[in-house]
Amino acid sequence: MRNFFSAKNMVMLVWIGAAFAVGYIVNYYNLFNINERIGLEKEVLSSANSQTTVNDLMALVAPHEGYTVKISWGDTGKELVSAGGIDLQKYTQNYTSEKDKQLLAYLTESNMDTITINRENAYFWVNTLWALGLTDQSNVLTDGVMGTEYKNDVGGFASTGGWTLGVKPGKDLFASSEIIPLTSEQEEQVMRVAENVYRPCCGNSVAFPDCNHGMAILGLLSLMARDGYSDEEMYEAALAFNSYWFTSTYVDLAYYFQTKENTSWGKVDPKRALSADFSSAMGYQKIKQQIGTIPGTQTGGASCGA
Repeated sequence: MRNFFSAKNMVMLVWIGAAFAVGYIVNYYNLFNINERIGLEKEVLSSANSQTTVNDLMALVAPHEGYTVKISWGDTGKELVSAGGIDLQKYTQNYTSEKDKQLLAYLTESNMDTITINRENAYFWVNTLWALGLTDQSNVLTDGVMGTEYKNDVGGFASTGGWTLGVKPGKDLFASSEIIPLTSEQEEQVMRVAENVYRPCCGNSVAFPDCNHGMAILGLLSLMARDGYSDEEMYEAALAFNSYWFTSTYVDLAYYFQTKENTSWGKVDPKRALSADFSSAMGYQKIKQQIGTIPGTQTGGASCGA
């Protein structure tokens, strides 16, 4: 029998094996590259889809057209200026754009019957409603935590000591003028709703408005209570105003409700969204830990700075 394992045949076997190995390695390498490219494409597509989702959520949370509340504004702005809550000269120096100048009419005219907050004027409204909430006589201020437990130190909060656009210091403006007269039932309504409305820059409800946003929501709630709005309508408006002041926060919350609870933002109960579990600084951070950072969102935490 012919010896199969001759030197010549052994060399051929080695070459065949080597060729097979090289082919295997090349195919494996190509396959690995294909899978890697597919993975990268999926990642890019996922990032693109996430960016679109963020844009869609932002359009729902803080639409460009804004949110409008029908309010009998009347002489509210004039009375606020008269009470020293707003220094009109400081305001004029602070708001210089043409759009801002139009908003100043809320402090000088009496024919305003709506408030519309949008991405461009959110700064004006947080300041103006802040001044109103701070200056107006309200049981939330006089009978609440700030007016009782901290009565002697009421000027030490961000919402009082931080107000610099008035004629008087914030501590002197605190609940100093009756600008929005309310019945006892309306006062109770404001307190009831305020106790359930939080904001993501702080850990307290609007019933303890120790920051500018808390005071601003208090001013809004008082206006709405005077005009006969229901609790549910007040929660809806408070959520809308919060959403323009803390847009990235509420985009995150909208993402949470959509992905974790399969609930679109428009169907979320405003009272629940405003609760300590979601809208307080601590509650929001717990939600943030669950969802992480949504690709396409801008980083930055909530702030009390006006």
